[in-house]
Parts: sequence; C-alpha cells; structure tokens
Amino acid sequence: MIATKQTYTQHIKSEAKRLGFLSCGISKAGFLEQEAPRLEQWLQKNQNGQMAYMENHFDKRLDPTLLVEGAKSVVSLLLNYYPSEIQNSDTYKISKYAYGQDYHQVIKDKLKELLFSIQENIGNVSGRAFVDSAPVLDKAWAAKSGLGWIGKNSNLITQKVGSFYFIAELILDLELVYDTPTTDHCGSCTACIDACPTEAIVSAHVVDGSKCISYYTIELKENIPPEMKGKLNDWAFGCDICQDVCPWNRFSKPHQEPLFNAKPEILSLSKKDWEEITEETFRVVFKDSPIKRTKFKGLQRNIDFLK
Repeated sequence: MIATKQTYTQHIKSEAKRLGFLSCGISKAGFLEQEAPRLEQWLQKNQNGQMAYMENHFDKRLDPTLLVEGAKSVVSLLLNYYPSEIQNSDTYKISKYAYGQDYHQVIKDKLKELLFSIQENIGNVSGRAFVDSAPVLDKAWAAKSGLGWIGKNSNLITQKVGSFYFIAELILDLELVYDTPTTDHCGSCTACIDACPTEAIVSAHVVDGSKCISYYTIELKENIPPEMKGKLNDWAFGCDICQDVCPWNRFSKPHQEPLFNAKPEILSLSKKDWEEITEETFRVVFKDSPIKRTKFKGLQRNIDFLK
C-alpha cells in the first residue's frame, strides 16, 4: 500500500501522464477568496449574457468543499487539443476544440480511470470528476495549482504550450502535496485585446461574455444582434481569435489523442458546402461532435448571418 502524501501525489501525477494529460497540478481545496468579488462583479454587470446557469450555485463555484464532502484537494489536469491540421482558409470557421469528438466524454473516461487507479492504489478515497459542466472555476484552480497563469483574454496560458487545451478536475477527500501558482507572463502585450473584432475583452483579464463570438454562435438562442454583422470574421461555431494571436501559442504542439482528430470532411468543407448542409448530413458528420450543441437550426442561423 502506498503510504505518504508524497507518494500519493507522485502516483497521481504519473498516472495522469500515463493517461495522456499534458500536466497535472494540485491545490488545497477551500474558498476562492480572490475570485469571489470578481465573479460577483461580472454577474452584476450581466457579462454572462443569457448564460443564466453562471448565476446558479454561486457558493459552490467558489468552494469545492460544498461539492465534495470532506474535500481536501483539487487535482487540476490539462489535455491538449491543438490539431496537426486546420481548416481551409476560405471557409466558415469552427473552434479547433470542436474538430474531433466531444471532449466531455473523452475526458470523463480518463478521469474515471484516474480515480479508479487512486482508489486501487491508495485505498478508500472519495472524489468527483468535473469537466466544465459543473460549477467549478476550472481556470482559477489550474492557476492556483501552478499549471499556468490567467491571460488578458481570461484563458489559462503556459509558457511551454500556450493555451489550446481543456481543463478538468478531480476533487478528492485526500490530503496531498500542494503546488504553488506560477507568475504572469503577458507583460505589456495586448495582442488579444487588439484583435477581438467584437471588443469582448473589455479590460485585461475581463471578458464580457455577452459580446464574445463564441457566445453569439453557441450560447445565444435568439437571433444574433444585427450590429454584429460583418464582425464575426466567418466564425460559425466558437472563436479562436484571442488564442490564435497570443504569442505563447507559437509553442502549441499537436495533440496525441486520436479521438480529437478532425473528421476529414470537417476540414475540407467549403463555404458552399456549409451553406448547403442538410439536417441529415449534420446528424451524420457531427454525431459525436461538440457542434451538435447548436443543433442544426443554430448552425444554419449562424451561417445565414455570415453570408
């Protein structure tokens, strides 16, 4: 049986690596004091737009001990999704994270395996896995555990691999050795702020979610506001602009996860193909894709708006 905090921690980190995670950092579970006023202010200014779910479970978002009884540690994990090939330049664009299979299930399976390994090797450990679908401030926890810093575009950024990765957590009732935060390396760079066509990055580290292209093309259920005409830069699902222009993403390396590989037809669709896509084709091509979240009508609305 493994016996100490150090060996428990080492076991978790080496298992995370074996499962294909880019990196793993651990922090002590507790109330996120610095994030509380920021989140409150963001919500008060309605910068969540129609994402009403962001207002739910305010306390749980800030305190993982309310999500997992007896929680002592938050294990944060990064999984790379940067593709080796990208879409043609003259087409309607989709975020790189949506090229392959829906990441929720891919990551959940890996987290289940990691939790099973912890229980098998360490003993009676309770925990829960989270992949951006529960009230957990994943970027804040990842930053707290030294996996990167929160950039001016409010994404987690690392010096070695940029920001094209998913963040997930295991919250455990197990004491471990905790990592420390890293330093901010954005400096005086404002590339992301300058490049955003809808001016969604209202100040360093603050994104008005209700102005973001990803919000308009995925979260917004009504018609896209007419004043956004010509400002969406051909993005039909999501948006990568603030990541594409970030100098740290020069260091992004292609992922090694076969399930994230793009379907060839997604990469080769021309504007005409996107405009003529039928509901049946949509169902087949995007069967296990994050794009099915907009449903066929949502994608059609986006493309009609971009024409």
